[in-house]
Amino acid sequence: MKYYAVIDTNVLISALLSKNKDSATIKVLEAVFDGKIIPLYHQNILAEYDEVFHRKKFHLREETIRKVLDAVLQYGAEVFPQSTGAVLIDMDDLIFYEVAMEGREDDAYLVTGNQKHYPFKNFIVTPAEMLEIMKADEDG
Repeated sequence: MKYYAVIDTNVLISALLSKNKDSATIKVLEAVFDGKIIPLYHQNILAEYDEVFHRKKFHLREETIRKVLDAVLQYGAEVFPQSTGAVLIDMDDLIFYEVAMEGREDDAYLVTGNQKHYPFKNFIVTPAEMLEIMKADEDG
């Protein structure tokens, strides 16, 4: 089964920095490379990924950054969302929310480590919750 998901920047950063190969964030990123998660994106999301990945404090190699950005482009689907009129704690997160809302027709999720930044909705999940959803579907 394939899942559509907007992946918040904090999830990708956590995956790229994690030393724990069994971390939920790494498993979510692996699911993108495996074709199980189809990342939904907008140019503004790609721009945020690029900007954050290049922050000196993360010390990410250009090769690693390119690999992740290319995977989102290659395996993902670009979305042009309608305005929801939502007001969020951090309005920089609005594009992630609106892309997820646009993808709800396909049961899209928003995978984030900052659930408190978004309204309480059952499709806004942590990386661990996303993995549980995927496992439950596999187990039937």
